[in-house]
Amino acid sequence: MKGEKYLFVVSGPSGVGKDSVMTKLRAAHPEIEKTVSATTRAPRAGEAEGVNYYYRTEEEFRRMVEAGEILESNCFNHHYYGTLKSEVEKRMAAGKMVLLNIDIHGAANIKWLYPGSTVIFLLPPSWEVLEQRLRGRGTDSEADVANRLAIAREELGHAGEFDAWIVNRDLDQAAAELYAEMVRRAGQPE
Repeated sequence: MKGEKYLFVVSGPSGVGKDSVMTKLRAAHPEIEKTVSATTRAPRAGEAEGVNYYYRTEEEFRRMVEAGEILESNCFNHHYYGTLKSEVEKRMAAGKMVLLNIDIHGAANIKWLYPGSTVIFLLPPSWEVLEQRLRGRGTDSEADVANRLAIAREELGHAGEFDAWIVNRDLDQAAAELYAEMVRRAGQPE
């Protein structure tokens, strides 16, 4: 599809700082677009249709998957979340850089569907730092942390399948490297 070079996916293990790096990047570069995903969970207080998510029933979500309207999806906490094809393609067609935060399996699917896109793996500076970040959240039980670490080990084994790698030593550095990579690959002046 025209404009695939404007599609970027950031992936990496839980605790590596994907959301923080992307938030920092978008604060400095609001021209980088974020898509609105679909979900089967109910809206929370203050959330709005088409702003935070597109809220769908499980039946509607499944129909969208079958119709090819959802590029990738996952189930978290008994609710489905998915990236809408329309959200991605309208931005690519307009020549706008779009940045997605997707797990490694979804990133592989995006790369298969849009070979001209760029998938970027965000790495921790070390295994010890990743473990400290996960434990430092204070929101997960020891069993949850151990599970996240086991998943992280498996995900790190797939890093070589990505187009680019950024080590998140600090937010400013990682956001700057991510922006430079996006600009370079999209062929846009900094």
